[in-house]
Amino acid sequence: MWDPTVYHRFGNERSRPFHDLVSRIGAERPRAVADLGCGPGELTAGLARRWPDARITGLDSSPEMIDKARALAAPVEFDVADVHDWQPAPDTDVVVTNAVLQWVPDHRALIERWVRALPSGAWFAMQVPGNFDAPSHRALRALARSGPYADAVGEIVREAPVDDAAGYAALLIGAGAAVDAWETTYVHLLPATGPEHPVLRWMEGTALRPVKAALAEPAWRDFRAALGATLAAEYPARSGYVAFPFRRIFTVATIA
Repeated sequence: MWDPTVYHRFGNERSRPFHDLVSRIGAERPRAVADLGCGPGELTAGLARRWPDARITGLDSSPEMIDKARALAAPVEFDVADVHDWQPAPDTDVVVTNAVLQWVPDHRALIERWVRALPSGAWFAMQVPGNFDAPSHRALRALARSGPYADAVGEIVREAPVDDAAGYAALLIGAGAAVDAWETTYVHLLPATGPEHPVLRWMEGTALRPVKAALAEPAWRDFRAALGATLAAEYPARSGYVAFPFRRIFTVATIA
């Protein structure tokens, strides 16, 4: 279950890739805009401010996130939906999906299906994290696959469920789109305040969510403590901050 409060931790750092992604979309007066995996909705509401004449839709599989989004009272239609079931309407001119497709095992096939269904001149913009080989995620996998936890969560944690920018570019070019693809490593400077390591707190909002759901409370507390100790060694605090490099993968495509 997604917890919007936990997800909002480090909100400025989490929202920056969305703004960098959307800034490369050149649509001027789209008819309909879809944000797939809209989360708590604040960023989707920003799309409504950019394109006030468009019909904006925000979709997310989490009822908790959609409840939070609807409470914004923004000019956006927010609905609970699975991206597998979504298909662009004939007037969908912009599709945005930000930090979502890494959770979808067959997302390459979905991307190709969506792009081929979009009208000429439409824009497709996606961002996924590319940090699965970072010390944080290597530590997570190693711990999850160790003796006390392997049966419950060993198969839940994933290796690298995303492609690189060149791979997504090739997929979209093959579907007939013109492509702008790039990768960025953000160095997030997280305040080292309080008893808990900030990278652990970051991961609780995303990568650790399925692990927590699979473990009983005592096992989760032990897992969390062990991971926190490893993260403290991998990401030491200096001058009151922890430097957390985070690679992200971006692709913006225009449909011919």
